[in-house]
Amino acid sequence: MNGIISTRKINFAYTHISDEGTGKEKVPVLTDVSLDISEGEFVAVLGHNGSGKSTLAKHFNAILLPGGGKVYVDGIDTAIEDRLFDIRQRVGMVFQNPDNQLVATIVEEDVAFALENLGVEPTQIRERVDEALRAVNMYEYREHSPHQLSGGQKQRIAVAGVIAMRPKCIVLDEPTAMLDPRGRKEVINTVRELNEKYGITIVLITHYMDEAARADRVVVMDKGRIILDDVPKKVFSQVELLKSVGLDVPQVSELIFELSKEGIELPTDIITEQECVDALLELLQSK
Repeated sequence: MNGIISTRKINFAYTHISDEGTGKEKVPVLTDVSLDISEGEFVAVLGHNGSGKSTLAKHFNAILLPGGGKVYVDGIDTAIEDRLFDIRQRVGMVFQNPDNQLVATIVEEDVAFALENLGVEPTQIRERVDEALRAVNMYEYREHSPHQLSGGQKQRIAVAGVIAMRPKCIVLDEPTAMLDPRGRKEVINTVRELNEKYGITIVLITHYMDEAARADRVVVMDKGRIILDDVPKKVFSQVELLKSVGLDVPQVSELIFELSKEGIELPTDIITEQECVDALLELLQSK
């Protein structure tokens, strides 16, 4: 697979005004972060509040530019101003609050909004809007008011608006943080399908372990640095390390960890309920 996003030792700091108002100081947020994301991958990025994960996400389509180092999107340096349009065509962003991304009073008009601003031909707009709404299973709601939909449905409309741009990659910055469990499930199922069915690269910024467990790869951040980068099974087997940086683990991983402390040895890379049931059954049968 070819790389869609590459960061090379990027650094970033916010400017902070001192409490006394006497001066400015730089507050480091990212430190020497290097990361490669390949086309077609589904990557989850984890970290507690303040770890730098959302700041990193904003570098992926040039909302932020690094203070040091380089970010490349499909081989394009994000620091090149006149390539900004090309970058944002390749990488779309979906944020936490879907209400902040809905701009029209009719669903299909909302999905078409960006395309109209880009001057896309009306016949192409119609085709892209219908395709995007079908991709997120919201086509039947195309003539509804988005503000009358549930949180999960609104977020899927926001995702459709990005899909209509036909990006190679979608970066979702905690898209389920404001949703109930049903809405969360709807959005994550949609994201997984976009990855599997359409081959869209997905970067999911989240603090929900069960969402990250469905990714192909999990990146864990702490204090502006990447401390783990591997498949979910290997990342979530590092229970003590994850807890030491303020993160939870999937409930199944927690159970396996607690059982091991009691001398009950089970594989440490179990992350699904069915894997846990099978392992416990095998253990009981062997006794």
